Amino acid sequence: MKAARLIVLGIAVAAGGLAAFLVGGLDRAEPVPVEPVAKLDTVEILVAKSDIGIGQTLAEADVAWQPWPTAALSPAFLRRNERPDAIPQLVGAIARTPIAAGEPVRESKLIKVKGSGYMAAILPPGMRAASTEISPETGAGGFILPNDRVDVLLTRRDRESERATGVESHVSETVLPDVRVLAIDQLVEEKGGQKVVVGRTATLELTPRQAETLAVSKQMGSLSLALRSLADSDPTREKDRGEVVEVERGGNRLNMVRFGVTSTVISK
Repeated sequence: MKAARLIVLGIAVAAGGLAAFLVGGLDRAEPVPVEPVAKLDTVEILVAKSDIGIGQTLAEADVAWQPWPTAALSPAFLRRNERPDAIPQLVGAIARTPIAAGEPVRESKLIKVKGSGYMAAILPPGMRAASTEISPETGAGGFILPNDRVDVLLTRRDRESERATGVESHVSETVLPDVRVLAIDQLVEEKGGQKVVVGRTATLELTPRQAETLAVSKQMGSLSLALRSLADSDPTREKDRGEVVEVERGGNRLNMVRFGVTSTVISK
């Protein structure tokens, strides 16, 4: 019995020694080489810390410097090594277009108003901002939003038809085709997923001659806006087709030239 115990004890000691030998051998094994990680070359550029809406005045807390891969740099980005004072220089500027959080800030998206209002700053050279009253009935039920394109329709009494028939008559015609809506009341962009804006005033982007047409048309009858499809909204289309609207200065005469044919409307 004692001999059996000694044999079992000897086997256990031998197994323990073998295990210790194997572990020691693994510890002495050479380590597996690790592939070196390539270092990404970056440079700090100015980005938006949060969403910046169109027309929003830029504050220092709205932007920050952030590392950006050199391979993905654009010449329009503001680099800290080139423009270390960019943040204080841009504070007070107004966003011309929306800037998303994390998006690089470009000066082309900002306007330094220098004491002027936002609307005056965003108007293209030679254009005018003119307003007209609207309602849900005359403004496409409130579905017109800033940056949409619309036709301006004039509805007036047809005096000539009334004299001929003795019956009150009205006519409607497009006096300003395919113009851009700058704002509805004070709203200059769609905010918070808002899809409908029921306002009382629409501000339109017009040429000086179109602004005169709008002013005369207000005195001749009621105006309404017809929303155009995105598919056929083209600021150059009417000009290319030869359709021009003109206003004769110094009176209430509205000359409309369409396809080379002139028609004259006089309000009474």
